[in-house]
Amino acid sequence: MAINYQFNKTSLQALEKDLKMRQRTLPTLQSKESALRLEVKRAKDEIKALDEEVDRRIKDYDQMLALWGEFDTSLIHVDDVRMSIKKIAGVRVPVLEEVVYSTPKWFADGFNQLKAIADVGIRQEFVRRKVELLDYARKKTTQKVNLFEKVQIPGYQDAIRKIKRFMEDEENLSKSSQKIVKSKREAEARMAEEQARKEAQA
Repeated sequence: MAINYQFNKTSLQALEKDLKMRQRTLPTLQSKESALRLEVKRAKDEIKALDEEVDRRIKDYDQMLALWGEFDTSLIHVDDVRMSIKKIAGVRVPVLEEVVYSTPKWFADGFNQLKAIADVGIRQEFVRRKVELLDYARKKTTQKVNLFEKVQIPGYQDAIRKIKRFMEDEENLSKSSQKIVKSKREAEARMAEEQARKEAQA
């Protein structure tokens, strides 16, 4: 990213202000990136645990496979999935609150077994979505951290250095030219005095 600037005090002040803002913001971005990285890892671990729980529950019911083959799936269905939103490091993620089922009252045992498997499966989907959202936010934050650290802050520092050097060179040239003008005037004044003295003596 090219940083536009001019060789003057106004541009220098604007660059210094932008640089300070980025230097103040960078630690916050780095903290956010670390928090997101940690949350993504936790969520991935949670998905792994849920995958294992689904596998375990399915194996528990394998001996009843013939019974499940005859099961009328119209007896149970999900009426509602209640959720809320939680902010993690500034990222809004869905949180599963409750799954509401409808089923005949007399079908309690089979319902509880199916409900347990369905709950885990639905929770898996929520956690997967959480991972997607957090991972996307982490990648964006990492890009911003890298932009600040590797491009913008060094770019602003370089531009400020160039402007300061230019302004110092201009000041030195101005002082040098003032000295030359002063020396020239002093020499002209001495010559005029000498000329006047010679004319007075003649």
